[in-house]
Amino acid sequence: MNARGQIGWDGAVNAWLVAGSVYRMGRREWLTEAGWKEAYRDGVRTIIDLRNPGERQRRPTDPEVGEALAAFALVLAPTEDPENPEFKALCDPYLNDPAHYAANARLFPDRLAAVFKAVAAAPGGVVIHCSAGRDRSGMIAAMLQDLAGASDSEIVASYQAAMRSINERHRTLWPPHPHERHLDEETLAPLLETRGAKVLDFVRQLNTRDFLLRNGVTEPELDAVLAALAARVAL
Repeated sequence: MNARGQIGWDGAVNAWLVAGSVYRMGRREWLTEAGWKEAYRDGVRTIIDLRNPGERQRRPTDPEVGEALAAFALVLAPTEDPENPEFKALCDPYLNDPAHYAANARLFPDRLAAVFKAVAAAPGGVVIHCSAGRDRSGMIAAMLQDLAGASDSEIVASYQAAMRSINERHRTLWPPHPHERHLDEETLAPLLETRGAKVLDFVRQLNTRDFLLRNGVTEPELDAVLAALAARVAL
Protein backbone atom coordinates (compact mmCIF):
# COMPACT_ATOMS: atom_id res chain seq x y z
CA MET A 1 0.00 0.00 0.00
CA ASN A 2 1.36 3.44 -0.85
CA ALA A 3 0.99 6.58 1.23
CA ARG A 4 -2.27 7.51 -0.53
CA GLY A 5 -3.89 4.17 0.27
CA GLN A 6 -3.55 2.42 -3.11
CA ILE A 7 -3.30 -1.34 -2.77
CA GLY A 8 -0.77 -3.39 -4.71
CA TRP A 9 -2.32 -6.86 -4.70
CA ASP A 10 -1.04 -8.59 -7.83
CA GLY A 11 -3.36 -7.94 -10.74
CA ALA A 12 -5.71 -5.67 -8.79
CA VAL A 13 -7.07 -2.67 -10.67
CA ASN A 14 -8.18 0.50 -8.90
CA ALA A 15 -7.71 -1.05 -5.45
CA TRP A 16 -7.74 1.26 -2.42
CA LEU A 17 -8.06 1.16 1.34
CA VAL A 18 -11.28 2.94 2.34
CA ALA A 19 -10.71 2.85 6.11
CA GLY A 20 -9.87 0.33 8.80
CA SER A 21 -10.15 -3.14 7.24
CA VAL A 22 -12.44 -2.16 4.34
CA TYR A 23 -11.10 -2.00 0.79
CA ARG A 24 -12.54 -1.22 -2.65
CA MET A 25 -11.45 -2.15 -6.17
CA GLY A 26 -12.41 -3.00 -9.75
CA ARG A 27 -13.59 -6.43 -10.90
CA ARG A 28 -12.22 -9.29 -8.84
CA GLU A 29 -11.39 -11.38 -11.91
CA TRP A 30 -8.37 -9.15 -12.57
CA LEU A 31 -6.55 -10.42 -9.47
CA THR A 32 -4.05 -13.24 -9.87
CA GLU A 33 -3.69 -16.19 -7.54
CA ALA A 34 -0.78 -14.36 -5.91
CA GLY A 35 -2.96 -11.27 -5.53
CA TRP A 36 -5.62 -13.18 -3.64
CA LYS A 37 -2.99 -14.63 -1.32
CA GLU A 38 -1.77 -11.10 -0.66
CA ALA A 39 -5.31 -9.94 0.10
CA TYR A 40 -5.70 -12.84 2.52
CA ARG A 41 -2.44 -11.91 4.25
CA ASP A 42 -3.83 -8.37 4.60
CA GLY A 43 -6.79 -9.78 6.53
CA VAL A 44 -9.47 -9.84 3.83
CA ARG A 45 -11.97 -12.66 4.35
CA THR A 46 -15.09 -11.40 2.53
CA ILE A 47 -15.65 -10.18 -1.04
CA ILE A 48 -18.76 -8.06 -1.70
CA ASP A 49 -19.61 -7.93 -5.41
CA LEU A 50 -21.80 -4.94 -6.36
CA ARG A 51 -22.26 -6.01 -9.97
CA ASN A 52 -25.41 -7.24 -11.64
CA PRO A 53 -25.68 -10.93 -12.63
CA GLY A 54 -24.84 -10.38 -16.29
CA GLU A 55 -21.50 -8.78 -15.40
CA ARG A 56 -20.18 -11.64 -13.29
CA GLN A 57 -18.19 -13.57 -15.81
CA ARG A 58 -14.61 -14.34 -16.67
CA ARG A 59 -12.94 -12.93 -19.75
CA PRO A 60 -10.35 -14.74 -21.85
CA THR A 61 -7.63 -12.41 -20.56
CA ASP A 62 -8.45 -13.02 -16.85
CA PRO A 63 -5.87 -15.06 -14.92
CA GLU A 64 -6.52 -18.52 -13.55
CA VAL A 65 -6.53 -18.41 -9.75
CA GLY A 66 -6.88 -22.08 -8.82
CA GLU A 67 -8.46 -22.56 -5.41
CA ALA A 68 -7.38 -19.17 -4.09
CA LEU A 69 -10.95 -17.81 -3.87
CA ALA A 70 -12.05 -20.71 -1.67
CA ALA A 71 -10.52 -18.88 1.29
CA PHE A 72 -13.06 -16.03 1.00
CA ALA A 73 -16.80 -15.64 1.54
CA LEU A 74 -18.48 -14.14 -1.52
CA VAL A 75 -21.53 -11.89 -1.10
CA LEU A 76 -23.49 -10.83 -4.17
CA ALA A 77 -25.04 -7.43 -3.41
CA PRO A 78 -26.02 -5.42 -6.54
CA THR A 79 -26.67 -1.76 -5.80
CA GLU A 80 -29.29 -1.33 -8.55
CA ASP A 81 -31.89 -2.90 -10.78
CA PRO A 82 -30.53 -2.04 -14.23
CA GLU A 83 -33.94 -2.71 -15.81
CA ASN A 84 -35.75 -0.14 -13.68
CA PRO A 85 -37.15 2.36 -16.24
CA GLU A 86 -36.22 5.50 -14.32
CA PHE A 87 -32.74 4.21 -13.59
CA LYS A 88 -32.24 3.21 -17.23
CA ALA A 89 -33.29 6.66 -18.39
CA LEU A 90 -30.77 8.33 -16.08
CA CYS A 91 -27.92 5.84 -16.30
CA ASP A 92 -27.65 4.59 -19.85
CA PRO A 93 -25.56 2.52 -20.44
CA TYR A 94 -24.63 2.29 -16.73
CA LEU A 95 -24.04 4.37 -13.59
CA ASN A 96 -21.00 6.46 -14.50
CA ASP A 97 -21.64 9.87 -12.93
CA PRO A 98 -22.02 10.80 -9.24
CA ALA A 99 -24.81 13.15 -10.29
CA HIS A 100 -27.00 10.02 -10.27
CA TYR A 101 -25.96 8.58 -6.90
CA ALA A 102 -28.87 10.27 -5.13
CA ALA A 103 -31.34 8.72 -7.57
CA ASN A 104 -29.71 5.33 -6.99
CA ALA A 105 -30.19 5.74 -3.24
CA ARG A 106 -33.79 6.88 -3.66
CA LEU A 107 -34.73 4.07 -6.04
CA PHE A 108 -32.88 1.23 -4.32
CA PRO A 109 -32.39 2.06 -0.62
CA ASP A 110 -32.78 -1.58 0.40
CA ARG A 111 -29.98 -2.62 -1.93
CA LEU A 112 -27.57 -0.06 -0.50
CA ALA A 113 -28.55 -1.08 3.01
CA ALA A 114 -27.83 -4.71 2.11
CA VAL A 115 -24.22 -3.82 1.27
CA PHE A 116 -23.74 -2.33 4.74
CA LYS A 117 -25.42 -5.33 6.35
CA ALA A 118 -22.90 -7.51 4.54
CA VAL A 119 -20.01 -5.39 5.83
CA ALA A 120 -21.44 -5.67 9.34
CA ALA A 121 -21.70 -9.46 9.11
CA ALA A 122 -18.27 -10.02 7.59
CA PRO A 123 -15.56 -11.67 9.67
CA GLY A 124 -12.21 -10.01 9.11
CA GLY A 125 -11.45 -7.58 6.33
CA VAL A 126 -13.77 -6.79 3.43
CA VAL A 127 -13.12 -5.89 -0.19
CA ILE A 128 -16.02 -4.26 -2.06
CA HIS A 129 -15.89 -4.21 -5.84
CA CYS A 130 -17.86 -3.41 -8.94
CA SER A 131 -16.55 -3.42 -12.51
CA ALA A 132 -14.31 -0.37 -12.89
CA GLY A 133 -14.03 0.33 -9.16
CA ARG A 134 -15.18 3.91 -9.75
CA ASP A 135 -18.91 4.59 -9.38
CA ARG A 136 -20.78 1.81 -7.62
CA SER A 137 -17.72 1.23 -5.45
CA GLY A 138 -17.26 4.99 -5.25
CA MET A 139 -20.81 5.55 -4.05
CA ILE A 140 -20.44 2.94 -1.28
CA ALA A 141 -16.94 4.15 -0.41
CA ALA A 142 -18.16 7.74 0.02
CA MET A 143 -20.91 6.51 2.35
CA LEU A 144 -18.38 4.49 4.34
CA GLN A 145 -16.07 7.50 4.55
CA ASP A 146 -18.99 9.62 5.72
CA LEU A 147 -19.62 7.15 8.54
CA ALA A 148 -15.92 7.09 9.40
CA GLY A 149 -15.79 10.87 9.73
CA ALA A 150 -13.68 11.60 6.66
CA SER A 151 -13.20 15.22 5.68
CA ASP A 152 -14.69 16.78 2.56
CA SER A 153 -11.29 16.83 0.89
CA GLU A 154 -10.67 13.15 1.69
CA ILE A 155 -13.97 12.08 0.14
CA VAL A 156 -13.37 14.12 -3.00
CA ALA A 157 -9.76 12.93 -3.31
CA SER A 158 -10.82 9.29 -2.96
CA TYR A 159 -13.23 9.50 -5.87
CA GLN A 160 -10.80 11.46 -8.01
CA ALA A 161 -8.02 8.95 -7.38
CA ALA A 162 -10.27 6.10 -8.46
CA MET A 163 -11.34 8.03 -11.54
CA ARG A 164 -7.72 8.67 -12.49
CA SER A 165 -6.75 5.06 -11.85
CA ILE A 166 -9.37 3.50 -14.11
CA ASN A 167 -8.69 6.14 -16.75
CA GLU A 168 -5.07 5.02 -16.76
CA ARG A 169 -6.24 1.43 -17.12
CA HIS A 170 -8.10 2.41 -20.28
CA ARG A 171 -4.78 3.52 -21.79
CA THR A 172 -3.69 -0.12 -22.20
CA LEU A 173 -6.90 -2.14 -21.80
CA TRP A 174 -7.37 -4.75 -24.52
CA PRO A 175 -9.83 -5.33 -25.93
CA PRO A 176 -10.94 -1.71 -25.47
CA HIS A 177 -13.91 -0.88 -23.26
CA PRO A 178 -17.12 -0.68 -25.33
CA HIS A 179 -18.09 2.76 -23.98
CA GLU A 180 -14.99 4.42 -22.49
CA ARG A 181 -11.53 5.42 -23.67
CA HIS A 182 -8.46 6.90 -22.05
CA LEU A 183 -8.89 10.67 -21.58
CA ASP A 184 -6.04 13.11 -21.84
CA GLU A 185 -5.42 15.48 -18.93
CA GLU A 186 -7.12 18.43 -20.60
CA THR A 187 -10.32 16.41 -20.94
CA LEU A 188 -10.04 14.61 -17.61
CA ALA A 189 -9.27 17.57 -15.31
CA PRO A 190 -12.66 19.34 -15.48
CA LEU A 191 -14.47 16.01 -15.05
CA LEU A 192 -12.43 15.31 -11.92
CA GLU A 193 -13.46 18.65 -10.47
CA THR A 194 -17.17 18.44 -11.25
CA ARG A 195 -17.63 14.78 -10.39
CA GLY A 196 -15.63 15.04 -7.19
CA ALA A 197 -17.93 17.87 -6.10
CA LYS A 198 -21.00 15.80 -6.95
CA VAL A 199 -19.79 12.89 -4.82
CA LEU A 200 -19.43 15.21 -1.88
CA ASP A 201 -22.85 16.80 -2.44
CA PHE A 202 -24.45 13.36 -2.57
CA VAL A 203 -22.98 11.97 0.60
CA ARG A 204 -23.36 15.10 2.72
CA GLN A 205 -27.00 15.52 1.71
CA LEU A 206 -27.73 11.83 2.25
CA ASN A 207 -26.54 11.61 5.88
CA THR A 208 -25.42 7.99 5.68
CA ARG A 209 -26.12 7.07 9.28
CA ASP A 210 -29.75 8.21 9.19
CA PHE A 211 -30.25 6.74 5.71
CA LEU A 212 -29.08 3.31 6.82
CA LEU A 213 -31.11 3.30 10.02
CA ARG A 214 -34.24 4.30 8.08
CA ASN A 215 -33.70 1.45 5.66
CA GLY A 216 -33.27 -1.55 7.90
CA VAL A 217 -29.70 -1.40 9.19
CA THR A 218 -29.82 -1.89 12.95
CA GLU A 219 -27.80 -0.01 15.55
CA PRO A 220 -25.69 -3.14 16.29
CA GLU A 221 -25.03 -3.56 12.57
CA LEU A 222 -24.02 0.07 12.29
CA ASP A 223 -21.66 -0.41 15.24
CA ALA A 224 -20.12 -3.40 13.44
CA VAL A 225 -19.58 -1.32 10.30
CA LEU A 226 -17.96 1.42 12.37
CA ALA A 227 -15.70 -1.17 14.00
CA ALA A 228 -14.60 -2.39 10.57
CA LEU A 229 -13.85 1.22 9.64
CA ALA A 230 -11.97 1.72 12.90
CA ALA A 231 -14.32 4.62 13.68
CA ARG A 232 -15.29 5.46 17.24
CA VAL A 233 -18.67 7.05 16.63
CA ALA A 234 -21.13 7.66 13.82
CA LEU A 235 -21.23 11.38 13.14
